[in-house]
Amino acid sequence: MAMAVALASPAAFAQGSPKTGGTLVYLEQQPHTVLYPPAGGFYPNGGILNQITDKLTYQNPQTLEIEPWIAESWEVSDDTRQYTFHLRPGVTFSDGTPLDASAVAQNFDTFVLGNKERNLPVSEVVNNYERSEVLDPLTVRFHFKAPSPGFLQGTSVIGSGLVSPATLKRNFAELGDARLIVGSGPFVVESETLGTELVLKVREDYDWGPAKLAHKGRAHLDGIRYVIVPEDGVRIGALTSGQGDVVRQIQAYDEDALTSEGFAISAPSTRGVNNSIVFRPDNPLVADVKVRQALLHGTDRQAIVQTLFSKNYPVATSVLASTALGYVDLSDKLRFDQTEAARLLDEAGWTVGASGLREKDGQRLELTAYESLPQPQNRAALQLVAQQWNMLGVKLNVLGGDAGSAVADNLDPAKTAVSPAMVGRADPDVLKSQYYPKNRNVLLQTGGVSDKVRSFRDDTLNGQLEAIAAETDPAKRLQLAGDVQRRVVDEAYAIPIFEEPQVYGAAPYVKGLAFEAVGRPSFYGVWLDK
Repeated sequence: MAMAVALASPAAFAQGSPKTGGTLVYLEQQPHTVLYPPAGGFYPNGGILNQITDKLTYQNPQTLEIEPWIAESWEVSDDTRQYTFHLRPGVTFSDGTPLDASAVAQNFDTFVLGNKERNLPVSEVVNNYERSEVLDPLTVRFHFKAPSPGFLQGTSVIGSGLVSPATLKRNFAELGDARLIVGSGPFVVESETLGTELVLKVREDYDWGPAKLAHKGRAHLDGIRYVIVPEDGVRIGALTSGQGDVVRQIQAYDEDALTSEGFAISAPSTRGVNNSIVFRPDNPLVADVKVRQALLHGTDRQAIVQTLFSKNYPVATSVLASTALGYVDLSDKLRFDQTEAARLLDEAGWTVGASGLREKDGQRLELTAYESLPQPQNRAALQLVAQQWNMLGVKLNVLGGDAGSAVADNLDPAKTAVSPAMVGRADPDVLKSQYYPKNRNVLLQTGGVSDKVRSFRDDTLNGQLEAIAAETDPAKRLQLAGDVQRRVVDEAYAIPIFEEPQVYGAAPYVKGLAFEAVGRPSFYGVWLDK
């Protein structure tokens, strides 16, 4: 998930007066998949949605405060069961439709309740929603069945980007076509060659950016050209040769070379659940907590980061990033200790056999994971983990993330006892998004989208996640977030590896580049000094 366009740093504008005009060439590693906002969490999706949609509110990436955007002001009931928003007048979608209370109500009713007829999925960022109420053309109220303290922040994220009523009438399968997404943002889609290139053009009459931004009116750029370049070396070459202006997914091993040539590296934090390895306890090989704890202590996270990454990738000290709301330091519980790992495996009855692998009841301790293509150097990281686990007599098979069976197998704990996972959002509700059965359900509990899970369910964890989503006392809500982090680590459901940033490279003439609170780019304030 994500938070609106970000406030550019003062330094970005101290380099000269902004110039109007020009087209920014943005090189992306992967093509977007779908641009329906609740499904926009994938970074290539969000990098587009951030430019063509607005949100009710804006989360300041420096302070994490919620500020006015399309909503000029709001009131929240003491029990957080009612939110009333007063909208900015004169805002329209790019098709001329007014962005009024009725349109906002239709957006959230569709996003949060879903639409089975059109296969529109339910948003993971809003909890306990009941209904919307249009009070007048510029006032909308939302009602909740139970307290929903995360809703205000939820109105600022990428999954709450506002689209026209006509877009909401589309089927989910259509919404991979960017030309069918009608928003109210500073740019509009001009053309698309699916999977290869997307061109946005400036919206000349745009005049309703986040209220506290220094920049007002239309974007400085005339347009943005997105080009899909999967190969890391080719993207870097295009940037250094002047064929590209901004590149996403700069690998750690390329950072120093770029900065030495005068290119800028930006690595905004995703401020959510850290890049981790998660277990699926429904698989009998990892059902025993001692096995999971052994593998946690048998993972040298520091070595992985030192080998593959840079200072922009801090070693994780908890389930949440240290910059996240509700973070607690669990370093002591995450220590690398091969002796302890071996002891735990012995206690669990797994002994080293003739093959060198641990065996029990005639079965080898052999696990499988698919790499996650969006995560930086994930295959290499998993291969290092495999080497470390092999020292304990545990085999980890690492399969390609582009394999045809990857999607189905990742929903089957019998086939994938292990999986990489992370999610960004600057609110404690991110924990519920990650672990709750009806959300991402990365642990594969019963009650989620997978019909392959036989029995695993942690009602204690689920109760804690539900409590975070309904606790109105901010201090208690952060305490609950701490309780969830401790339970995930104590039960060894996850091995947090590093705090994942999004790393971008930019030519020195690119000014005003900014990022939302979880690392997606905003091009609203960008200008080209050339």
